[in-house]
Amino acid sequence: MKISSSPIYVSELNETPLGDLRLAASDFGLVAVEWAESQPGFDAYLQRLRRLILPNIRLMTPYAKELREYLDGSRHAFTIPIDWTLFRPFQREALQAIFRIPYSETRSYHDIAIQLGKPNASRAVGRANATNPMPLVIPCHRVIGTDGKLHGYGGGEGLPTKEWLLRMEGAMIA
Repeated sequence: MKISSSPIYVSELNETPLGDLRLAASDFGLVAVEWAESQPGFDAYLQRLRRLILPNIRLMTPYAKELREYLDGSRHAFTIPIDWTLFRPFQREALQAIFRIPYSETRSYHDIAIQLGKPNASRAVGRANATNPMPLVIPCHRVIGTDGKLHGYGGGEGLPTKEWLLRMEGAMIA
């Protein structure tokens, strides 16, 4: 397996309202956010990137700072860079649309599919959302079913975490 010359930097963000998190970034921006309980999945994802993985608390400080501010309720938009180069084209397009959902608002999978000009792609949007490696920053918790209800969330404790995030943001949920 060939290793890219561009490393992935990793760090931790501990004692947040949602528990301990693991963070990873490349030279281009954020690559992954994951709960500490999912460390094996986080490690497996980073290994698939085929890059040298280096701890770097200093470089990761801006990422950790913005995430902490968001989880403490004082940040409503992220300004940290995101490395969009690691996604397949449709996944990148869908996740960029999800990234643009404003704080405290929600959209359905169908809304996103229509926004992308692919009204029959709700399931594909759902798949892109389900494989989002940067929950919280790419706010997959803001995507709900067309029935207005919460459907699926892979982070933290699942749906209770999704509900907590939406309530913290002040979003109206059914």
